[in-house]
Amino acid sequence: MTQPFAICGRAIGPGHAPYVIAEMSGNHNGDLGRALALIEAAHRAGADAVKLQTYTADTLTIDHDGPGFRIEGGLWGGSTLYDLYTEAHTPWDWHPALFARARELGIACFSTPFDETAVGFLESLDAPAYKIASFEAVDLALIACVARTGKPTILSTGMASPAEIAEAVETFRANGGGPLVLLHCISAYPAPAEQANLRRMPRLGADHGCAFGLSDHTLGDETAIAAVALGASVIEKHVTLARADGGPDAAFSLEPHELERLCRSVRTAHLALGSGTPARAEAEAASLVFRRSIYVVADIAAGEPFTPANVRVIRPGFGLPPRELPRVLGARAARALARGTPLAENDLAPA
Repeated sequence: MTQPFAICGRAIGPGHAPYVIAEMSGNHNGDLGRALALIEAAHRAGADAVKLQTYTADTLTIDHDGPGFRIEGGLWGGSTLYDLYTEAHTPWDWHPALFARARELGIACFSTPFDETAVGFLESLDAPAYKIASFEAVDLALIACVARTGKPTILSTGMASPAEIAEAVETFRANGGGPLVLLHCISAYPAPAEQANLRRMPRLGADHGCAFGLSDHTLGDETAIAAVALGASVIEKHVTLARADGGPDAAFSLEPHELERLCRSVRTAHLALGSGTPARAEAEAASLVFRRSIYVVADIAAGEPFTPANVRVIRPGFGLPPRELPRVLGARAARALARGTPLAENDLAPA
């Protein structure tokens, strides 16, 4: 069975409320003040963590406009890879201030490194956990580097085949990796909800013996709620201060009030799952009295037989249960009974 673990003291795993990660990505729009405001907004909304991305355009690609380097179609169509990553990256010299502000607020802050130098930098900031992006799930050297930190790691599996996921997990564990969460992910921006294939999630956890969750790029919060119903322990969602402000990921990001609703909704969904035991819910106790039971509906003298004319199955539920009616009919009253009396076992004379 998958064992829960913790990031900054917050338990994660089966039996615990879903861990909600607010992904900042490039939605700071190049403004440190906006990045700090996003951390504050994520905290107010109830997210458990805010996540950054740690790279530079030069660590991801080269400044080139040849075939394959210019994006065709989609949200970022027309941009070169270098220009997009230049716009979207979070400057490394911001990281200390962002981590410090998160610590002040009491919200976890960690990042997705995109190369080994980023891991070293994040280690110098005492990052409490790591996220490996879907696009890096095939970068086994990076996965090994992250694993060697021994810290909790969340790995997105968008685009990855079962064999690639298995290879990533094997690499992570062979290099001493700590707790691992696999996130099901559809790497489309936005992702169509009808292609979310959430039933794949539990299989990920079962195949690899770890907690699982969802990196959600669909619009709205319905897909995330459904994921929790299927057992997701982690939900990651992009967040922006306002979609109207623009930004690399704004079009498929939640605004703060929507993030707050998502946090509330996924935790309610988790609570609604319950334990699966057949025990009666505490909330039902007050309703028991409105079930039917056997009542005296006409005055009965001592020794008089019970008949359909003087006993009936009616509400409320203080008398003998309805299943006892065949036994009651034909029996005799042990004492005089007034109309409106709930019939009890000691009201029946011995046979």
